Amino acid sequence: MSEQTKALEAIAEVVAEVQRTQRAKDPEGFLALFHPDALWTTAHGKVLIGFDAIAEFTRAVLPSAEWDGEVTYEVVHAQLLRPDVAAVKVRQLYRSADGAVESEGAPLYVMTRDGEDGPWLLTASQNTAVKAA
Repeated sequence: MSEQTKALEAIAEVVAEVQRTQRAKDPEGFLALFHPDALWTTAHGKVLIGFDAIAEFTRAVLPSAEWDGEVTYEVVHAQLLRPDVAAVKVRQLYRSADGAVESEGAPLYVMTRDGEDGPWLLTASQNTAVKAA
């Protein structure tokens, strides 16, 4: 398996972990996915600079998030910009208990890793709400 293929698979695993932690409303698991110097912009435009700001927001919001169905995160496109930097486009769907799509997001994650064996981490992310047509 090529290094690029391994990297893209590892990136997809991080996105799957984002999905798992969001579904479980697990702030600590979610925060473990972030680079210490991360930048996060929420779907509503709140800019969070640095791990401490992201952690404060996540710990306050995620455990009390309310949805009756489930949320899914799907990698739509991932591109290595360098061996240690990737741009990842994600499709985020919130579904009601009956399976109907309630809302959609289109996050863009810039992920980085230290060295060939370091974990991929969310470093700069923009979550964008998708308006229904």
